Amino acid sequence: MLTVSQISKSYKDHNILSDVSLTVKEGECLGLIGESGSGKSTLAKLIVGLDSADSGEITINGIVLREQKGKALKKIRRHIGVVFQDSHASLNPKLPIWKTVAEPLENYPEAIPAYLLEEKADRKKMALHLFKKVGLSDRHLDCYPHQLSGGQRQRAAIARAISIEPKLLILDEPTSSLDVSVQAQILNLLKELKEELGMSFLFISHDIAAVRFMCDQICVLKDGNLLDVFSSAELFEDKRHPYTKQLADTGY
Repeated sequence: MLTVSQISKSYKDHNILSDVSLTVKEGECLGLIGESGSGKSTLAKLIVGLDSADSGEITINGIVLREQKGKALKKIRRHIGVVFQDSHASLNPKLPIWKTVAEPLENYPEAIPAYLLEEKADRKKMALHLFKKVGLSDRHLDCYPHQLSGGQRQRAAIARAISIEPKLLILDEPTSSLDVSVQAQILNLLKELKEELGMSFLFISHDIAAVRFMCDQICVLKDGNLLDVFSSAELFEDKRHPYTKQLADTGY
């Protein structure tokens, strides 16, 4: 599904990522964990094309992203959805929520899921279907982002991200700005959607408990270096890297 091969990135002579390689298999949830400043979010930006790597390659289903331009690149990017830590980054403050959620359906009409095709002429009805899928209702359709709670905004951001059923969903600290009780609700929602839609997840977090709950495999990143890769069941094994043990012990 996703292959990151020997990716390096620096800003102003400061190494952010150093020769990082990882793979997200089809239908898998891969966790990427590390402290703030470890390079996690930078890697996410490189994958979605918000920045470019100094070296290395990123491929989606065997297609090298940097070799694609124009319509070919747009076609590949439709298979990648993103949910950021700050839902405001995904939601236009000047538009009612339903319009933002339905925007990918307008941009990629050829990718509208089959269950929405009957409502193709009415984007608001399509948005309502997506709202219900993430636990929102018709009373939220015409709300603006500032009128919703943090959890509701994140649900709307998830609805937008899954609207055209991407093959890969990148979740960059999707719950860290939410209350603990709401965090659990969002994690359960994501897990249900993954099973229902058969997507692959790259789950980026500093919360090792959330990563262990969500993920099949876990990668540990520190100062831009990949230190450890293991299955979630192997977290507490003696062979783990000392830094991984530190994260596990502190519940960072």
